[in-house]
Amino acid sequence: MEKLDIVLYPEKGLREICTPVDAMSDELDKLIDDMFYTMYDAPGIGLAAPQVAVQQRVIVVDVSESKDQPIALINPEIIRSAGEITWEEGCLSIPGVYGKVTRPSDILVRGMDRDGKMVEFEANDLLAVCLQHEIDHLNGKLFVDHMSGLKRTRALQKFKKLQQEQTEE
Repeated sequence: MEKLDIVLYPEKGLREICTPVDAMSDELDKLIDDMFYTMYDAPGIGLAAPQVAVQQRVIVVDVSESKDQPIALINPEIIRSAGEITWEEGCLSIPGVYGKVTRPSDILVRGMDRDGKMVEFEANDLLAVCLQHEIDHLNGKLFVDHMSGLKRTRALQKFKKLQQEQTEE
């Protein structure tokens, strides 16, 4: 497996709508393995293909404490949502920045698994939040877009400051 470079905000690819995947392939299977390796190494609980400069509708997540419940979805979509939950979110593409985001607490998601089989399952709480966050990436949306204008501005200013400090070191 290969560790991929994570694209950082404001890279324009993070704001693009990704292309659907037509079918499974060896290249896609390798991408999924590399995305899991990169996500675990970061460390993170989710990663979307545009975060590694691949404009395809592919996500990987694993919200388990033991990091042994990996989920890979191709062309994922949310079929139904209900409830409401507010969670402190962060993003591997905006490291060091966190903010409270309110999303549906219960979702029904559908997509293709890495075997090319259509799957559909319910998710709630952290898994629901994580799946929605990663699916947003496929649509060119970032978690800060769910924040108020003032909070988003402050969060992105903080990120810019952190990036400048790292550059100076």
